[in-house]
Amino acid sequence: MKKLIFALALAIISATSVSAQNYGTIQPTFGGNGSSSGIGSNPNSHYVSPYTRNDGTQVQGHYQTNPNGTQLDNYGTRGNQNPYTGQYGTHSPRY
Repeated sequence: MKKLIFALALAIISATSVSAQNYGTIQPTFGGNGSSSGIGSNPNSHYVSPYTRNDGTQVQGHYQTNPNGTQLDNYGTRGNQNPYTGQYGTHSPRY
């Protein structure tokens, strides 16, 4: 009986940790000089509908982080990962 309870507890713990594994957490990537710009992506985001720019360029719909006065936590900033696409940022923050 103790073995069954232990196995059941272990299964519950394993299932819980798998469902909570790293979704939305960011593993920083490092530039050639060993530094990282990003601090982890902003967990607050919103959807931007597709639109056409004045020059005729069509922009696909996408998610972006909510404005908050810093670029360090934007999806496109080096060291951060976009949780919707899995892509890592490549841009250096301007401010």
